[in-house]
Amino acid sequence: MTAVAVDPAGVYTLRLADDCLVLSHRLGQWSSRAPTLEEDVALTNIALDLLGQGRAMYARTAELDGTWRSEDAYAYLRDERDFVNCLLVEQENGDFAATIVRQLLYSTYQLEVWRALSDSPDAQVAAIAAKAVKEVIYHLDHATQWTLRLGDGTEESHRRMQTALDHLWPYTAELFESDEVTRDLVERGQAADPERLRAAWDVSVDRVLHDATLERPSASWAPTGGRRGLHTESFGYMVAEMQHLHRAHPGASW
Repeated sequence: MTAVAVDPAGVYTLRLADDCLVLSHRLGQWSSRAPTLEEDVALTNIALDLLGQGRAMYARTAELDGTWRSEDAYAYLRDERDFVNCLLVEQENGDFAATIVRQLLYSTYQLEVWRALSDSPDAQVAAIAAKAVKEVIYHLDHATQWTLRLGDGTEESHRRMQTALDHLWPYTAELFESDEVTRDLVERGQAADPERLRAAWDVSVDRVLHDATLERPSASWAPTGGRRGLHTESFGYMVAEMQHLHRAHPGASW
């Protein structure tokens, strides 16, 4: 099943939906494995928020690309190369520090995207975005509080946070790439402008890193390809895990 929508707006909403679904699944992998019971609940709730955002955007994508596919079809019946999520959200959970850093970097970006899309001329996208803003404000606050606590905590927690930050930072460059789809929709007011997103993201992330006594990395390596279906090795294993039940029992219902 191809993931390419003919309408640029459908391509864009599919990217947003895939981001949400993949990060939701990664966070869901912490279920029953988080450091504390409270964090088990918190990470699961964030995962459920993201899943809801993804479902809403898949539904809108189905209308825009004219296929009217179900949410399950997007999630379970596409191959690895059909997913167009950014590389950052598919990175493995690692330790708790890595999960928190990934969440900080992506939630900061996602919040700015949803805020921009709240004024979209597409009424459905605007409504989805307005609801999502309220959810992601919590996601970002959760990640920020843990970043401050661990970054400016013990020597060991600081080391782990800096290690995670150094590892994940290169993947943030892809968040602000602009291609023909993005440029077309920015002109129409239907997409968030990557340049404006980057400026707001830099201010927010830099403030948190400073307060957490973490050093902003200066990596020159900028991996890319997620938006074109080119993913990391671990993503293939994640997709296989996510899709196993549905593909093993096609058409099954509870």
